[in-house]
Amino acid sequence: MTAPALEQLKLIDFDYHLPESCIAQEPLDIRDQSRLMVVKRNSDSFEHCVFSDIERYLVPGDLLVLNNTKVFPCRLAARKPGGGKAEIFLLDEKERNVWEALVKNGVPAGKKLVVGADIDAEIMSEASDGVRTIRFHGTTDIRILLPEIGKIPLPPYIRRDASAKDRERYQTVFAAHEGAVAAPTAGLHFTESLLARLRDKGVEFVVITLHVGPGTFQPVRVEHIMNHRMLPERYHIEPTSAAAINLARSNGRRIIAVGTTSVRTIETAADEDGVISSGSGSSTLFIHPGYRFKATDGIITNFHLPKSTLLMLVSAFAGRERILSAYRSAISEKYRFYSYGDAMFIG
Repeated sequence: MTAPALEQLKLIDFDYHLPESCIAQEPLDIRDQSRLMVVKRNSDSFEHCVFSDIERYLVPGDLLVLNNTKVFPCRLAARKPGGGKAEIFLLDEKERNVWEALVKNGVPAGKKLVVGADIDAEIMSEASDGVRTIRFHGTTDIRILLPEIGKIPLPPYIRRDASAKDRERYQTVFAAHEGAVAAPTAGLHFTESLLARLRDKGVEFVVITLHVGPGTFQPVRVEHIMNHRMLPERYHIEPTSAAAINLARSNGRRIIAVGTTSVRTIETAADEDGVISSGSGSSTLFIHPGYRFKATDGIITNFHLPKSTLLMLVSAFAGRERILSAYRSAISEKYRFYSYGDAMFIG
């Protein structure tokens, strides 16, 4: 079958059927015992192993880029003044007690929601994309209360309420800077002991930060994918991380991004020669087939939703047909999909 021309790529070209039984509802007891599919960009055959075997596919001098963002308990149960239920999904803090948020159950600007016994949330305004600006009253700083009143924002395809276990398991072991509304899930497979073994082997690590926002999981609503626009997500790269990536590249060593968020961060910060600039910014980079990767030589990632920008990103890296073939193989082999699911190494 002839592949569609880039300008003709449609949303349907990134669809696949996934049995619901393949969607992981719980994390494994041991992080690095998830399965790992190895996909080579110059081969149409796949290898199957356990994630802890990743060290077999890495060599001394490889540089892994880790996203150290930390998920915060951003889901707040609320109720309308008349008693109806609502939910506030915090996105970004603009100033103390003023947040951008999503609000379920159609509460218009000018109304207030009750969050706690003495706390309410005033809907100040609503943007065209549905994001509201909210001001909290009755507390000096709502952020301090979030560990007590907020819930971890598990994705909607996990059909259960978040538990105490999720507060630890829906974070990477290297999470450091709070601000994400979803986990950089490729990093969930790493354990401290696996990281130590890789360091002993001579694999190097740097951290970057991209606070995962709604842009990562925003549905693509256009028929022709070239018309999709990503929402901005905040990132930061320390000078030491940029320098380490640039040194590795100049030495001909592989730069392996752990997760699509790490890919988007370093590709956003790279110039045409792949040189990374340090600093803070917002990424709106949409990576789809036809994109020329400037700084990424390998990707460790999870299995992504049909028609998602994340599936388009890995398709850009390894080829759409190869990725869809790998997904069919994963379904046949009964891999676990999505956030708490298994992993893929594309090298």
